[in-house]
Amino acid sequence: MLDADHAHRRSVAVSPAASETPHPSRAEAEAAVRTLIRWAGDEPTREGLLATPARVVRAYEEWFAGYRCDPASLLSRTFEEVGGYAEPVLLRDIPLQSTCEHHMAAIRGVVHIAYLPNHRVVGISKLARLVEAFGRRLQIQERLTVEIADTLARVLQPRGVAVVVQARHECLSSRGVRQHGVSMLTRRLLGEFALEPQRREILAALAG
Repeated sequence: MLDADHAHRRSVAVSPAASETPHPSRAEAEAAVRTLIRWAGDEPTREGLLATPARVVRAYEEWFAGYRCDPASLLSRTFEEVGGYAEPVLLRDIPLQSTCEHHMAAIRGVVHIAYLPNHRVVGISKLARLVEAFGRRLQIQERLTVEIADTLARVLQPRGVAVVVQARHECLSSRGVRQHGVSMLTRRLLGEFALEPQRREILAALAG
């Protein structure tokens, strides 16, 4: 019902299955961490750093688990027995943990999601998992916002989708201009939510 083909094509394009680059081994990944430790000015054979490469690789498996997940599959199970409910479904303050693809610094914030059901709804935990699946990849906030909204639109086919992301970026606070307390706001409205007056109403609801 809502056009999200572009985001779907991009999602497929960046998936590991679509990549022609061989996946590095764990040993290669740990060696890369040792190289970075030496480049930073320390010695990876020092007692306190001996196990660091293995720990970092295990952490990366968690932080970037989104590459091993098909976000659309999280929305595959839906429910049609909604008792005629046709008003917005809204889930606010979904925690976001992601990583900036430009500096590999942390992105932390919240995501608000709303959709207008079209005879089908999805379990609310799946919306949180959708955020996590896209968040646990190298990201920029603008693309993250689009991917969440367009995947929900393509799979669930609702009458409208609204996604608002508010996050702080450590690439801004820990380096460069070192500005603290600054947050970035992005949003994507599709279908009926992109039309007035629904646009104003849903944005007010998402803002709380």
